[in-house]
Amino acid sequence: MSGHLRIVRGDATAEEIAALVAVFAARQVAPEPPAPARTQTWRNPSRAMRKPLSPGKSAWRTSGLP
Repeated sequence: MSGHLRIVRGDATAEEIAALVAVFAARQVAPEPPAPARTQTWRNPSRAMRKPLSPGKSAWRTSGLP
């Protein structure tokens, strides 16, 4: 943010202007970063995909289990 400071009345010293600039700089707050998006596994489309089949004894029986 760029801005201009103009003294309208009076005769401000360099120290007074520096103090004023410091106050304005301290008041400027950095914006808070947005909260990270929470992933919701219940609506993840990969949940509907079948797990890989593993060959072996009783593989046909375990293929129907979640």
